[in-house]
Amino acid sequence: MELFARSRPRLTGTAAAASPAGSLAKVAKLVQPHLEQVETRIAQQAAAFDPAIEGYVVYAIGSRGKRLRPLLTLLAGGATGGINSGHVDLAVIVELIHLATLVHDDVMDEAERRRAQPTANARWGNSLSVLLGDCLFAHALTLSTNFENAGIGRAIARTAATVCSGEMIQTQRRFDLNLGVQDYLRIVEMKTGSLFSAAAELAAVISEANASVIERFKNFGFQIGTAYQIYDDCVDLAGNERSTGKTLGTDLRKGKFTLPVLIFLRSASEFERERCCQLVLEERVEEMIELLKNGATNGALNESIAAGSDLIRDAQTALDGIESTPYAEALLCLGDALCEMFDQLRV
Repeated sequence: MELFARSRPRLTGTAAAASPAGSLAKVAKLVQPHLEQVETRIAQQAAAFDPAIEGYVVYAIGSRGKRLRPLLTLLAGGATGGINSGHVDLAVIVELIHLATLVHDDVMDEAERRRAQPTANARWGNSLSVLLGDCLFAHALTLSTNFENAGIGRAIARTAATVCSGEMIQTQRRFDLNLGVQDYLRIVEMKTGSLFSAAAELAAVISEANASVIERFKNFGFQIGTAYQIYDDCVDLAGNERSTGKTLGTDLRKGKFTLPVLIFLRSASEFERERCCQLVLEERVEEMIELLKNGATNGALNESIAAGSDLIRDAQTALDGIESTPYAEALLCLGDALCEMFDQLRV
């Protein structure tokens, strides 16, 4: 299938920057009918809630994001034997878990906008929003009990616990100058890598793939998810609110030291460290961003982008030996599209 020709070189620089969204759309085209089923199923979930809160659920699940986790689930299912209803069910569940985390994230960050609309907490306050996120989590776990293979439901529950634990550790370590790069990586692996990993791994389980294939997809999802969180953290510093549709700079304002900050601190002079701390405490985000672009590290932001891109290439290597099909090629192209997104942030 020409659309997913594996042999073409990965785009870099200005060529890549032209249309990463278009690259993602080409990847998604292969599973578009199934993605539409996922969208319909997600929308239908609001009816499972009490009528008194159904409107809140509709609002939380109604704004469409990139749907990367469902896309990964469906492509992994196709690459391991063909997409079936179980893969659609899994895609719905992982996206509901993701949406629940977004509701909680916005409360903790006091974010005002998400996907170009007011956040739930901006509209209804923190108390209601926390409970809304709880409801979405609980509903996703309820849906996971419907798989005949009880091990799938248990794996989803463990993953949800890992995601929440990662968020708790990140919150615990806010404004912590002793946080290291490895500490950060552990956090993002827990809060994001684990859900991507479960999506790819359990898709292969549903396809009844052999153990070695399941492990390959687990590792692919884990690395892609970790890289995507690094990308999201870089966007918070170098993105554009109009194009991203969400409040930027929230990580710094809340003392969440992400990879660019940690890379900068790792080799900064004592003077630069003190200046960094002062800028963070005074919420002078724009000046901090300039420091990360041009500091003694010759660009901590670019180094973070390179680290994320390397993770994606490692993820693609993890699929070596998998039978070449349009779905397998699309998974590799998904990695290419994410690399293009990274390239757009380079300074």
